[in-house]
Amino acid sequence: MNAVIDEPAVDQSTDVAAVLNYTRNTGVRPVNYTFDPPPGVPRNSGEVDPRTVTIRDARPMTGLGLDASGFELIPHRSTLADWPSFQSSELVTAVDYPEVDAALKARTGAEKVIIFDHTLRDSTAEPGRASLREPVRRVHDDQTLQSAPDRVRKHLPPEEAAWRLQRRFAILNFWRPIGGRVLQTPLAVCDARTIDPEDLLPSDLVYPDWTGETYAVAFNSRHRWYWYPRQTPSEATLLKIYDSATDGRARLTAHSAFDDPRSPPNTPARRSIELRCLLFW
Repeated sequence: MNAVIDEPAVDQSTDVAAVLNYTRNTGVRPVNYTFDPPPGVPRNSGEVDPRTVTIRDARPMTGLGLDASGFELIPHRSTLADWPSFQSSELVTAVDYPEVDAALKARTGAEKVIIFDHTLRDSTAEPGRASLREPVRRVHDDQTLQSAPDRVRKHLPPEEAAWRLQRRFAILNFWRPIGGRVLQTPLAVCDARTIDPEDLLPSDLVYPDWTGETYAVAFNSRHRWYWYPRQTPSEATLLKIYDSATDGRARLTAHSAFDDPRSPPNTPARRSIELRCLLFW
């Protein structure tokens, strides 16, 4: 039985002015490491461009959604409930993956889902840990229009990948808190309709065994940001990372953790899990 933790008082107003860390477009390609880089090499390159923006409460909004704004909130309750259970990669793969697979098929009508990895985050985690990462406080998107098809080739046999790439596919992040409401370091998401192609800066994301390509994001005053205040473990945020469809629906969106200036210093750490998923129709 899990102990009940008293939550400190939190400002209940829903819109918040907070700093988001954009990347300044200097013409130099940013490089980010998922591990400690060689001596003398910065873990994250690219000039940080902090901007104070208004982040609006998405809960009462209409006109948002996965194919409109590139994100949405859905109810979802996992059989796994406590933090130790989620720290077992075997349990997450055996229990949480099938539950998320079923939830995504029910929500999107996808014929096939491949969950290709997951990440645990803790707002008190030390940078550089592979098994438990800190929230990313840089505006970004996890794939680019060029790198997303490589994910299909990486996770499917060559013949099936070639067949699937001729049809619609998407990459979604399935994000939700663990253990309690998000009271610090919440997640901000950008309305896809307010992002211009020129805002997207291809960047290298270096793993120990391969290098992926993601988007850093340059500031644009058109961007409209949203969040889901006090998100609970029984709510999941779906993030559109990539969509091959070119019929006018959202193809991708940007997101970032941010520090809510109204969170008291004694609020519990934010713990969360994100599952990265390929969807095929």
